[in-house]
Amino acid sequence: MKRVKFVLDEKEMPTTWYNILADLPESLPPPLHPATRKPIKPDDLTPLFPMALIEQEMSTQRYIEIPEEVQDIYRMWRPTTLYRAWRLEKALDTPAKIYYKYEGSSPSGSHKPNTAVAQAYYNKKEGIKRITTETGAGQWGSALSFAGACFGLEIKVYMVKISYMQKPYRRVMMQTWGANCIPSPSPDTQAGRDMLAKDPDCPGSLGLAISEAVEEAAKRDDTHYSLGSVLNHVLLHQTIIGLESKKVMEQIGEYPDIIIGCVGGGSNFAGLFLPFLKDKIEGLKPDLRIICVEPASCPTLTRGPYSYDYGDVAGLTPLLKMYTLGHGFIPPPVHAGGLRYHGMAPIISHLLKLGLVEARAEHQLGTFQAGVTFARNEGIISAPETNHAIRATIDEALKCKESGEAKTILLGLSGHGHMDMAAYEAYFAGKLKDYAYPKEKIEEALRELPKI
Repeated sequence: MKRVKFVLDEKEMPTTWYNILADLPESLPPPLHPATRKPIKPDDLTPLFPMALIEQEMSTQRYIEIPEEVQDIYRMWRPTTLYRAWRLEKALDTPAKIYYKYEGSSPSGSHKPNTAVAQAYYNKKEGIKRITTETGAGQWGSALSFAGACFGLEIKVYMVKISYMQKPYRRVMMQTWGANCIPSPSPDTQAGRDMLAKDPDCPGSLGLAISEAVEEAAKRDDTHYSLGSVLNHVLLHQTIIGLESKKVMEQIGEYPDIIIGCVGGGSNFAGLFLPFLKDKIEGLKPDLRIICVEPASCPTLTRGPYSYDYGDVAGLTPLLKMYTLGHGFIPPPVHAGGLRYHGMAPIISHLLKLGLVEARAEHQLGTFQAGVTFARNEGIISAPETNHAIRATIDEALKCKESGEAKTILLGLSGHGHMDMAAYEAYFAGKLKDYAYPKEKIEEALRELPKI
C-alpha cells in the first residue's frame, strides 16, 4: 500500500523553536537605529515589542522553549501533515519523490498562526491591550486576528489596498475574529495621508502599511506593533514546521535532496528549511539544495542589492541588512499579495550571500498553471503565493525525469487558496498578466536607499 499521509502524534509535537543564529558560520549584520545609524539596543524596541520578543530577536540560544499556553493552542491544528505527492509524481512521469508539508489546516489557512499565537501571548503577558499590524494578502492579518481572539486582544489591521479589494473575505475573516481591518493607505495616519495626497489611487504596499501600523503603535502606551515575517523572532517561531518535518521524515527513513518554498518576507520557507540547514552548515548534508522562489514582479533576491534599508516606506523602522528593491518600491498588483514586499528577511538574505541557499523568480501565469496542475492531481487548491513554490517543484521534478535521478523533494505548502478564488477565476478567464520586471520603478526606489 502506498502511504500518502505522515503525521506525528500530538505528544511528539516539538516543544522548542530552533534558532539558526546559534549556528551561522558568519554573524548576522546588526539592525541599525534609523536616527543614529548605530546598532540598535533592546530598549530602542520597547515602544513596539514586548521584551520577550526583543530578547528572542537578539538571542543566540540554539533552542528556545515554546510556552505551554502557546503549545495548547498549537494543538488545535499541529502537528500538521506531511504528504507524499504520488498522484503528481505519476502525472509528471518523474522518478523524483515529492513530499509536501501542508500548513493550510490551521484556523486561518496558512503557516501564519505559528508566530501570531506566540506574539499575541507575549504581548498579553506584558499587559498590552491592542496590537496594530499590516497585511498583504490577508493571511497574516487573519492569523493575528485569530490569535487576538485567543488572548482577548484588540487587533487593528492595515491591509494593502489592492488586496483589500481583491480579497474581501479575508476582511470578513478578520471581522469574525473581532479585528478592525482598513485599507492602506488610509487617512488614519500621517504616512497614509501623505501617500493619498501624492497619489489618491495608490494601490498600497506592505512597506506603506507597515509605516501606518508602526506610527499608530508608537503613539499609544497600550498598543504594540506586530510583524508577520522578516524579523528573526518571526522566523524562529516558524521553525516548528521544519522541526516537525525533519522528525517525521526521519521516522520514514527519508531526507530531502531539495527543499523548495515561496518567499516574500521569508518566514514560511525559513521555518521549513532552517532545521535542515543546520545539517548543511555542519557538513552532514553538504549537497542539500534550498530554493527560494519569489515573484518576477517583485524580484528582491534575484534583482535587488544587498544593502541596509528601512522595512517601511516612511523610514520609521530599524535599518536591516537585506536584499531590497528600495523601501519606496510599489510592486505591481499581482495576486500573490504575501510576496509583494520590497525586502527579504535578514537571515535569508545573509544565507543567500553566503551561498547556502538559492533564489529564482517566477512569473504569475506560470505559477497558476502549476497550481492548477497540483490541484487536479493532489486535490489542494493552493494560495497564489504557494503556487510559486509548486512551479519550481514541478520544474525540478521534470529535470529528474530528464536525468533519470530519483531525488527527494520537500515542498513547503504554506497555505490554501480558498479565499483567492477571484485570482483563479482571472486565470481561467485569461485575464492574468505576467508583469514585466519594472526596471525603471526599481531604479527609482533604489536611489532612495540610505547611505550607510
